[in-house]
Amino acid sequence: MALQRLDNQSARRLFLDRHALLEQPAGPAKGADLLALIQRLGFVQLDSINTVARAHDVILYSRRPGYRAKHLKQLYERDRGLFEHWTHDAAMIPMVFYPHWHLRFQRDTGLLRKRWRNWRRDGFEAQFETVLNHVRDHGPVSSSDLGKDEKKSSGGWWDWHPSKTALEYLWRSGALTVVGREGFQKRYDLTERVIEEHLRPSTSCDATATINWLCSAAMDRLGFATSGELASFWDTASPAEAKVWCAEQLRQGELEEIEILQADGKLRKVFARPGTVEAGAELGPAPGRMRVLSPFDPALRDRKRAERLFGFHYRIEVFTPAPKRRYGYYVFPLLEGTRLVGRIDMKADRDAGVLRVTAVWPERDVKWSLPRTKRLEAELDRVARFTGLSKVSFADGWLR
Repeated sequence: MALQRLDNQSARRLFLDRHALLEQPAGPAKGADLLALIQRLGFVQLDSINTVARAHDVILYSRRPGYRAKHLKQLYERDRGLFEHWTHDAAMIPMVFYPHWHLRFQRDTGLLRKRWRNWRRDGFEAQFETVLNHVRDHGPVSSSDLGKDEKKSSGGWWDWHPSKTALEYLWRSGALTVVGREGFQKRYDLTERVIEEHLRPSTSCDATATINWLCSAAMDRLGFATSGELASFWDTASPAEAKVWCAEQLRQGELEEIEILQADGKLRKVFARPGTVEAGAELGPAPGRMRVLSPFDPALRDRKRAERLFGFHYRIEVFTPAPKRRYGYYVFPLLEGTRLVGRIDMKADRDAGVLRVTAVWPERDVKWSLPRTKRLEAELDRVARFTGLSKVSFADGWLR
């Protein structure tokens, strides 16, 4: 029996709909409304780079133009609607999901201890009790409050003293919770003082129930996926566990196999909930407005998936030496309708109050017309206002 097939445009619309990018960018962007958006996405990745605005702020702004950074800070630090931990990277996660992180804490407890020993993080385990006692007696701390006399490592981003490593380990394994940031430096407190008791880890963890939630929640947010894509969404369930889950859901009739037509014309077999093909075909068109996306946008996090679905090859070049970069240090993808039409290299000149555009690279199959330039200019004006800048400036020869 032939599998049902979702054409490429319908697959794009379905995927964008699950990521809140199919509708017009509008609506309330604070408090319960902001929390609902983050729950819909699953999480918002954190990143410290601030060439224009930080990744988490760009992600939320691109969907709700009324959003401002203070709204996330209030939801996180004052309302405790979010907690900070890891998916595939550091992220803001809805607090109601906290019980599903017990398995992550349990697995990181052994994994990180072994990994950090191998990375010669000598002395961090001996600091556990000292660090916990200090936090218990003095309240929330940052890494700069501890280990002032301790020797750091030999440099680089992994320049941590033993107490800093202990703080991170105790956070990753669930004993501590990050309660906020000063600048971009984390502040840690005891989990029992921050997380409500009914959400906190118990002595045991139901791994089967957690894996079921992780895979099901990932499917809801992806629309269709292979078992490997489900595993990588939260990065807690293993590929083998996700494969077993898919097989069982398929047997029960909760999932079915369908085919997705990729951007290159090839077919890819994936899992989806029954009715997904019909739902994808019924979705309306995407708004024509151009949007600047963060390089870490949830819709682009899986670079290979984005390339298969949109034909858009993207790699971050932050760690690429300048002479070897193809585009730039931190280049933003441009979304228009259901197409990723190009990428833009720009930076906020905060002293001058100017958003400076260095270059725009259209995709090979995109004709860069005057109306498209007008849509870009309108979007950049909005981005400038969002970042507190007064105007936009284009470098000579900006259109590449």
